[in-house]
Amino acid sequence: MQNPKTADPSFLDAVTQIEQNLDSVVDHGDDDELFIASYLQGHFAVISKPLEVEPEANLEVLDKAVTTSLKDAFANKELEADDQQKVWALWQQQVAKVNT
Repeated sequence: MQNPKTADPSFLDAVTQIEQNLDSVVDHGDDDELFIASYLQGHFAVISKPLEVEPEANLEVLDKAVTTSLKDAFANKELEADDQQKVWALWQQQVAKVNT
């Protein structure tokens, strides 16, 4: 039986898979990919960790929270437009991978 103070195991598996995917980019990517993955990893970690103890957490909630966080950061001009597009693409790729 699942601990009532944790998210659904399928959500936890998705978080783990995204973490592993981003770690792989960090371990094997070029400098540009490393920068993009590390940037996304920071947003992802801040958002996903608290959700791991929320029974209602799911991929849709995670996606919306990460999207909001990135939009806020980009509105503050944290990255150049080209890098913003790369971060968006990497995030969308991660969501698509765990949805299949």
